[in-house]
Amino acid sequence: MPGLLGQHDEWLEQIEARFPDADILVRGNEIQVTGDQAATVGKLFEEMITLLQRGHRIDASSLGLSIDMVAADEKPSEVLTADILKSSRGGRIRPKTAGQKRYVDAIEKNTITFGIGPAGTGKSWLAVAMAVQALQAKQVERIILTRPAVEAGERLGFLPGDLMAKIDPYLRPLYDALYDMVDLEGVAKLQERGVIEVAPLAFMRGRTLNNSFIILDEAQNTTPEQMKMFLTRIGFGSKVVVTGDATQIDVPDGRSGLNKLEPMLRNIEGLEFVLLGSRDVVRHSIVSAIVDAYDAADKKRS
Repeated sequence: MPGLLGQHDEWLEQIEARFPDADILVRGNEIQVTGDQAATVGKLFEEMITLLQRGHRIDASSLGLSIDMVAADEKPSEVLTADILKSSRGGRIRPKTAGQKRYVDAIEKNTITFGIGPAGTGKSWLAVAMAVQALQAKQVERIILTRPAVEAGERLGFLPGDLMAKIDPYLRPLYDALYDMVDLEGVAKLQERGVIEVAPLAFMRGRTLNNSFIILDEAQNTTPEQMKMFLTRIGFGSKVVVTGDATQIDVPDGRSGLNKLEPMLRNIEGLEFVLLGSRDVVRHSIVSAIVDAYDAADKKRS
């Protein structure tokens, strides 16, 4: 019961605050729920019990996610216990929303997966986790991480160093995700052996990528020509994840290679588009509110 209700009933209080039309009475190891929202709260407690039975420790974050999922008629017990791999710090890497679980499942079963959504939805992070998992399982021989080096208000020429030093800041988010999965020394060794490659998109031209897990990040900043070039690099035994946010296009003239791509490719077998939204944002709750505010403003303008 302490795991279910929290220390000093803090989880119980959080549930009561989110479901004001339900009356919850706890006596010993029994919980009685009445009121208009009783059925939903009952499902929530059932899901929480299943999570505890599967070894998942409930905290404020997972409780909030569970409440949101149950309210949307989704099962947190199927989402929050789906392990991908162990991180370099020993923690379990798992999807945290139903949308993220759908995204991970799509990567598992398809050759090419497009993950489209706003910042904070875990598009790149989960893609890197799936890549490391595939490498560890010997499903692929190498991981290739790439991004278009598009200037967003700053000029590459003013940065110090040679070409790779100038491009490095654009690739840094991919390194950050990689270091969450594999320790710093391990990444360096894998890069030395060519097992992990992090490179700008321009370096993909003319190559055929076999037995590789390839991630194209920030795909909204590709041109249509670059997107076609990238998608035609795929060789045998490879898996591809393309991530992007259609609201953050920095490519000149707005000619994004991600725009209008879904209607053209959606009927190809082995290729799937997964759309993530504000409900899939797993950063601070204020990020979800900001995403919703921007979406509302865009709809009002259009």
